[in-house]
This record gives sequence, C-alpha cells and structure tokens, in this order.
Amino acid sequence: MDKMGASRPLPNEPKDSLSAAIEAISVSTELVEEELKPYLDTVLNVAIERKKGISEQVVESGILPVLVQILRRKSTLTTHTARLVAELARDAPVREQCFETGIVSALVTLLLSQDQDLLLHVSQAIGRICYDSNLQQERFLSLGAVPRLVSVLLQYNENEALLSSCLLALCNLADMGEEDGTMLSWEEGAYFGEGERVFRGTSRFSFGFSSAVMVVRLKQWTNGQYSVAVEVLQRFSTMLWGAKNGHQTEHRLPNFAHLGSCPKLYKVIKCSVKNIPRKRNLRAAVLHTLL
Repeated sequence: MDKMGASRPLPNEPKDSLSAAIEAISVSTELVEEELKPYLDTVLNVAIERKKGISEQVVESGILPVLVQILRRKSTLTTHTARLVAELARDAPVREQCFETGIVSALVTLLLSQDQDLLLHVSQAIGRICYDSNLQQERFLSLGAVPRLVSVLLQYNENEALLSSCLLALCNLADMGEEDGTMLSWEEGAYFGEGERVFRGTSRFSFGFSSAVMVVRLKQWTNGQYSVAVEVLQRFSTMLWGAKNGHQTEHRLPNFAHLGSCPKLYKVIKCSVKNIPRKRNLRAAVLHTLL
C-alpha cells in the first residue's frame, strides 16, 4: 500500500491568494481598474497584517514599477495604491527599492494633489521611506519634498491626521523622527512671533519613565519663503534623572552634511545642527526652504 501510494502523482497545489494577486498585477499590461482593484485589495490586506516575507515577495515579483504606473495615471485607484505603498514601506526591502522603481518621484509629484485622503497616504509613505536613511532623505530633499509638505501642512492644518503625517514626514526628512508616529500626539503651540507656527508632538514610552517632545517650527521670512526647524528633547522622570546625573554619557549628533547637495529648485538652502550644550539631551536640525 505504501508503494502504491508513493507512486501516485501529487496534485498541483493551488496558489495562495497573495501569490495569485501579485502574479496578476505583475503581468498586467493594461491597467484596467475593475480588474486590478481586487488584487490590490488582497496585497493591501496582507500588508496590513504584516505577514512575514511579504516585502521580499513583493520586491522579487517586480510589481513595484506597476504600482508606480498606477500612481502616475491619477485614476480612481491612485489613493488605493498610495495606501498600499505606505503599508509596504514599513519594511526595509521595499524602502530600498523605492527610488530605483520611481516610487519616490511619483510620491513627490502627488503632493501637489488636493485630495486629502491621497495626501495622507502619500505623506505616510514618504515618512516611512526616508526613516533612518540618509540616502532616501537626500533623494526626497533633492526632489523638493520639504516645501510641498509644508504647503500641504499649512493648507490643510485642520485635518488632524494629515497634519500629523506631514509633521512626522518633516521630522524623518531631518533624520529626527520615528518609524511609526502613531504614538505621537501633535498640538499647535503659542505664537512667538509674526509669521511663526510651532507644533509640538509628545510621546510616552515604556513604564512612563521617559517622554520625548518633538518641536517643528515654521517661520515665514519673506513672501513664500519659510524655514523649518525640527527639535527633539528627551525628558526623564525624577527617578531616572538621579541615576543619569551620576553617569553622564556623550551624545552623538546626526550628520546633516548630505543635506546640502540639493538642486536650486526648492533647494534646502541651509541645513545645520544648532550649538547644543553637552549636558542636555537635545538634538536640533534646521531646514531652510522655499515654497
């Protein structure tokens, strides 16, 4: 019986829904919305669940250039696809391919849209792609992402979700942000001068022993010209402060030299690290840009 069973050919195993959806998207030659949407939905649902291996599977399948085509067509699938890109951008293998496949430039172009839902997903994708990557930050800066994010932020400041997403993207472009900004709560602070807007984001970490305050300052210098300053201050409870006073360590500052290599159009005119007292856990970066 064992020999007979072993000699029987095994039936072909059906492809799982994710593999079938990725294959359908990758071989798509005509971007028919009605046909693509169910497949995009399948990939999006799996991306939201953060199933292991999906980012590698997406990169190897070659569907990222197809997603770029959909983004550039500005169809009814554009917002849907932008959300998919934002979810996929949580994983490093996808982030690393975003420039070569054209996703970075497509996202910056979409910042000119007036669709607030689309802008939300685009700004989320930008914030995640450039997180902790000087190379990606430089690429977005060279394409003029900062002034467009500031423009969106000022125009739709009553949209809390969009405001938070744009602020986090600016922080990440300055290499001062977080991969996931859902723990940040933003509020607009008091005005300290004419033409100045100040936004503060607070976050509470494990056990309530420490908290961080992120400050984004927008200062209008002349008509259409703004400076963007990003600061991060780490604060500790009195319980931990006593321990830290007995053991001070040297704080490392991020290197912003790469931010000066942007083209003249929407150029980051000046990027620097402020003079910081050694005994304060404070980091700051200043981005001057034109809108």
